[in-house]
Amino acid sequence: MRIGLFVTCLADLFRPRAAFAAIKLLKQAGCTVEAPRAQVCCGQPAFNSGDAGDARTLARNVIDAFEGFDYVVAPSGSCAGMIRTHYPELFDGDAAQRPRAENLAARTHELTSFLVDVLKFRPKGVRLEASATYHDSCSGLRELGVERQPRALLSAVEGLSLKPLPDAQSCCGFGGTFCVKYPAISNAIVDEKAQAIESTGADLLLAGDLGCLMNMAGKLRRRGSRVRAFHVAEILAGMGCGPAIGEEP
Repeated sequence: MRIGLFVTCLADLFRPRAAFAAIKLLKQAGCTVEAPRAQVCCGQPAFNSGDAGDARTLARNVIDAFEGFDYVVAPSGSCAGMIRTHYPELFDGDAAQRPRAENLAARTHELTSFLVDVLKFRPKGVRLEASATYHDSCSGLRELGVERQPRALLSAVEGLSLKPLPDAQSCCGFGGTFCVKYPAISNAIVDEKAQAIESTGADLLLAGDLGCLMNMAGKLRRRGSRVRAFHVAEILAGMGCGPAIGEEP
């Protein structure tokens, strides 16, 4: 099975470990994995800002870059959601591009969903003596139905105890460009989220989207919290002993 890894901008620029962890997991599941060098941003920031023209330009590039793969997998619910849900919408009325967008959408999956729902994968031999709480990203949860899949995978990590996060389905306040347009509201939302995270008493904060994780990790750090943030793929791949998000390498 030939997989094209959609690395995502945030993994590429801020947390390559998350992408390498995704590759490791997919290979453990028996896949051949490639990350096309021609890939660029999925176009979500432009799309969410009403710039459909630039979003379409970026989407065409992604469609071209990932043609020929059996599946496209992203360690991000928001990027996968953009491709699966909004690419066909972007090319509505375009007889040439709409079928290609629909084809890519049907082949694209968020990482944990792909591992559980398509590959029926369960990690083996991974151990981490820690407690963790899990945040559900808005896009992954609402656009793709990603909720039980990461928890099912984490339940296979020996020594790891999962603590429920109060109001886990509430937004962290990042929201892509929302945090730039409405910083005061975004800060208030993430402050409530940080309080909820700390209330669990967990050692680790896990999630499947780096935007959420960077936002929450930054707030936790500013509050002087001891909670450390990791992409869920890092824990599942046995890479949870390195620097957390926001920590110096």
